[in-house]
Amino acid sequence: MTVAPRRQPTLEEVAERAGVSRSVASRALNNAPHVSIAKREAVERAVRQLGYVPNPTARALATRQTGAAALVVSGEDPSIFADPFFAQVIVGASTALEDADLHLMLCLAASDRGRKRVEELLRCKGADGVLLMALREGDPLAGMAEEAEMPVVFGGRPVGVAPRWYVDVDNVGGAREATEYLISRGRTRVAAICGRLDIEAGRARYRGYRDALLGAGLDPLPPQEGDFTEPSGAAATAVLLKQHPDLDGIIAANDNMAAGALRTLRAAGRAVPADIAVVGFDDLTVAQVADPPLTTVHQPITALGREMARMLVAVINGHDPTPLILPTRLVTRSSA
Repeated sequence: MTVAPRRQPTLEEVAERAGVSRSVASRALNNAPHVSIAKREAVERAVRQLGYVPNPTARALATRQTGAAALVVSGEDPSIFADPFFAQVIVGASTALEDADLHLMLCLAASDRGRKRVEELLRCKGADGVLLMALREGDPLAGMAEEAEMPVVFGGRPVGVAPRWYVDVDNVGGAREATEYLISRGRTRVAAICGRLDIEAGRARYRGYRDALLGAGLDPLPPQEGDFTEPSGAAATAVLLKQHPDLDGIIAANDNMAAGALRTLRAAGRAVPADIAVVGFDDLTVAQVADPPLTTVHQPITALGREMARMLVAVINGHDPTPLILPTRLVTRSSA
């Protein structure tokens, strides 16, 4: 009588016995760094109980490294990578990744098709790690990152999400300092062009503006939303002038919108800063060449990209770094 060979237990059975997903079981068996001790121990216990023996070929495939990291931006326009802000982020990230012998891939999750490609990247370990930026409130990429088979570091904190690893700038403090500066120059009717309110940077910069005015016993105006582009800043300023003709100060959530504000004020015959003072945020080249040159909040954009990449490399190497908030500083020029 021939005895049939004993069937080998599967990874799915190990995962079921351990009470974890198949992907978590796989990461635990392959010594991936982003698995909790409790889950790792549960998987190891299930392996012993079932007598599971990993397939060496599958293990080799699972542990392979691609030698690349992906910068994923959730945006609608491919030209976003030409924006000076993202260009500086790319410079910082690529420098740090080059030091770690990792190539940088750029991915734009603009359409459903683009998001599916990013989801496939996250699920199938198409890179050793991901840098994720520009998430809006409710963006499905946040959930995908939570279930990812690889480390994910966020650039900026998404609305309503508390990621484990992220690098951000002091958006509230920077906007508060800029608004306090306007108040110190005698401005009492200050408005905020806050940027998109479904992005945390837009909300945080409005909070800084509001906190400064309330702290000075002044009334903050409702947020005037833009989309971080020059035309949106121009349009928002036109609305503000119509609604608040006694306006004497504007703080814009980025330099592009501040430049748009200058254009509208010039067309309306309002002198800057004699009639209305204007402050931006970012300290991009446009702030230096604007007419008049913009007072603005400097944020370390290249350092943002660099520190995101350094954090990602640390996670890939098995470390668990803490989130990082980079400081801002006010740069005064002729507009305020």
